[in-house]
Amino acid sequence: MNTVDEVMFELERLGSEQTRKTFARHGAPIEQMYGVKVGDMKTIVKKIKGNQSLAIELYETGNADAMYLAGLVADGSKMSKKQLETWAKNASWQMISEYTVPWVASESPYGRELAMKWIKSKDPKIASTGWATYSSIVAIRSDEELDLSEIESLLTIVSEKVHQADGRVAYTMNGFVISVGSYVQPLLKKAKEIAKKIGTVKVEMGDTACKVPVATDYIAKVESMSKVGVKRKTSRC
Repeated sequence: MNTVDEVMFELERLGSEQTRKTFARHGAPIEQMYGVKVGDMKTIVKKIKGNQSLAIELYETGNADAMYLAGLVADGSKMSKKQLETWAKNASWQMISEYTVPWVASESPYGRELAMKWIKSKDPKIASTGWATYSSIVAIRSDEELDLSEIESLLTIVSEKVHQADGRVAYTMNGFVISVGSYVQPLLKKAKEIAKKIGTVKVEMGDTACKVPVATDYIAKVESMSKVGVKRKTSRC
C-alpha cells in the first residue's frame, strides 16, 4: 500500500454510512468522507507509517478520513512551517483542526511559534488549533523545554476570555487548562486556580452526548492517580 489511490480504496472499503452519520452529528463534512472508524484506520497506519510523502498527499485529498489518517502517519519534525500553516488553514472539521494538526505541529520545532500565532487569530478554527497545539506541546515536552511564564500568561487569558469565546475556542481553552494542570507540575497550583475560577465552560455540542470536561474535576482525577507531570510520548490517539 504505497499510493494515495491504494489507501483511498481501502478507506472507502472500511467506511460505513452509520459512522458517517455519527461524525456528521459532530460537524464532519459528510460529503467529503467515507466514515472510517479510528480503530479500523490504524490497520492502515501499520502499513504506511513513516511514509511522509504519502501522508502529505493524503491530507491534500481533502477527504476527512484521509486527512485524519495523514496526521497519524506524518512526522511533524519533518514538516515545514508552510506545510503546517497550510494544514491548519485547510482543516475540514474539528477532528482535524483540534487533533490532527495539533498532534503534528507539536512535534515540530515551529510548534510553539505557530501555536502562539494561531491563538491570536480572529478565525475561531485557527484559534482553536492554536490552543490545542499548545496543549499537545505541554503534554509531550519536558518542563525544561517549556516557557513557563508564557504558559502562565496564557492561563490568565483563559480565565479572562473563555466564557466570551467562540464555542470551539472555549472548548480548547478549557482543554489547555486541563493539559497544563495534568502535565506541568510547576504550574499545577496556577492551573487549579484558573480551573476553579472558570468553573463549568458551556459549549453547544449539537446533537451529541459529548460534554465539556470540568477542569477542576479532571485535574483532581489526575492528581489522585499521582500522574501530574507524567509526559506522553505522543499526543496521537
